Amino acid sequence: MGRNIEITRELSFLDHLEELRWHLIRATLAVVIAGSLAFLAKGFIFDVLLFGPSHVDFFTYEILCRVSTAFGFEGGFCFEGQMPFSIQSRTMGGQFSAHLWTSVTAGFIIAFPYIIYEFWKFVSPAMHGHEKKSARGVILISSLLFFLGVLFGYYVVSPLSINFLGRYQVSGQVLNEFDIDSYIGLIRSSVLASGLIFELPIVIYFLSKIGLVTPKSLKKYRKFALVGVLILSAIITPPDILSQILVAIPVLVLYEISILISGFVLRKERTE
Repeated sequence: MGRNIEITRELSFLDHLEELRWHLIRATLAVVIAGSLAFLAKGFIFDVLLFGPSHVDFFTYEILCRVSTAFGFEGGFCFEGQMPFSIQSRTMGGQFSAHLWTSVTAGFIIAFPYIIYEFWKFVSPAMHGHEKKSARGVILISSLLFFLGVLFGYYVVSPLSINFLGRYQVSGQVLNEFDIDSYIGLIRSSVLASGLIFELPIVIYFLSKIGLVTPKSLKKYRKFALVGVLILSAIITPPDILSQILVAIPVLVLYEISILISGFVLRKERTE
């Protein structure tokens, strides 16, 4: 009897692994398909999107110029002429490699809602009926938050970093000639990091559901979270106060929203 139970459990575990494998295969296939479409749209992705922040007429710079002037940081984000740097490819396969990996990144971003859908399909059978009902909009909300983070990373974090690092010189004798992998890597990391950071409310929602965090604990460690946000802002942005403030404010707002979400989950659990 015990042997049969053990075999049944082993088969059940293997069945779950097989199911997970197919979810991962379908999610990967979605990334490949979306990435293939992005690969064909090379002109738009590179000339318009990726190289957009390398031009002085990128509209974010005009906004940042006005904001910096209003706060008394004149000249920090305002400039005329061309960007004081150039983008080069120093290896034989540099441009093709950049094209390939950029397409993979774009494929992941485009297919993100479907990836979340596959993840949800895998975990939802283990949830109770009322839990499924209360988390009904998780795919839509998590996708919206991710895309908002991607836009924030592209229109705020990337221009701040490119503006500062593109201008920075230790000596007038050293020219800023960036390799294409370095330039695209900066934008890629800024966009993906921001997209994942904006998923904080969703993470807090599920952590609250399983009882790992509460509104009380989130409020208790708010000061530490503030320090962590400032450190994170200092890492992903140039070392100037205005840039760090522009990045820190949305993250702090997300943290406060997460506290409200955790409180909602707790009240919901008490009434059920």
